Amino acid sequence: MTEKSGWVARQLASIDAAGDTGAVSVQGRPVVVVTMRGARSGQLRRVPLMRVEHEGTYLAVASKGGSPKDPVWVHNLRADSEVLVQDGTDQQVRRARLLEDGAERDAWWSRAVEAFPSYADYQEKTDRQIPVFILERTG
Repeated sequence: MTEKSGWVARQLASIDAAGDTGAVSVQGRPVVVVTMRGARSGQLRRVPLMRVEHEGTYLAVASKGGSPKDPVWVHNLRADSEVLVQDGTDQQVRRARLLEDGAERDAWWSRAVEAFPSYADYQEKTDRQIPVFILERTG
């Protein structure tokens, strides 16, 4: 697969060289890498995301810095929910599930803002509700 350019490509190259997501951070905070299948291309795509974890379950926050549009990878997760999550050197297959309004989403949104406070600012910047996907164990 062809990686994205810019900071995403640099982050992924550093992670690949070290074999560990601990090789990079964003604003001093840890990241995970989520690998998913492209909805149109069918090719595997990797995205470094902020590490939001609770009791062994992860969250993918589609903030795109508060942009008015969702990141492209949201469409990928809606088309095929099976992902691979790399945290440190550990990799696990997971299933992505979009969290709708309600108590579960509210609890996870609080965890997301605790892990990366800029998410609150991003939500204020945009009119869209930032999609959040829980990445659950498959077995």
